[in-house]
Amino acid sequence: MLKERIVCYGHENVKATHRSTLEITKEDYLTPRGDCIICVKASKGLKDLNEELKKALRRGKRIKIRIIVDGLVDEIVAFGDENLSFENEVSMVIRKSTYIDGRTLAVKATKAAKDIKREIVERLKNPEQKVIVELIVDDEL
Repeated sequence: MLKERIVCYGHENVKATHRSTLEITKEDYLTPRGDCIICVKASKGLKDLNEELKKALRRGKRIKIRIIVDGLVDEIVAFGDENLSFENEVSMVIRKSTYIDGRTLAVKATKAAKDIKREIVERLKNPEQKVIVELIVDDEL
């Protein structure tokens, strides 16, 4: 099993209303237009991820993304793709579609920002709120 842990924080402008994507960013700000971003000040961007995890995702492996806030957990399942580049240093995007660019972590996701549990989203509107995002790639998944 490959597991990566990212720490990030909420922001007052978190809306989490985007219908097809969800984004985590290292940026420390969020404009009201950023409706797919769920947390800022992330400890890692795509480029920083473990090489083994990247290799597994390029082989099309399934990934579980766990969002943990104050003991509340939401999970997303998505898939890797051979065309993933993991080149972005600032953000990572999980997509319901199969579209891939330099910011894409995974595709064919079961959830986008709008599907995240609303009790978690409410907490994500607090800039002091610490968020743990776990990326888990397991052959059993």
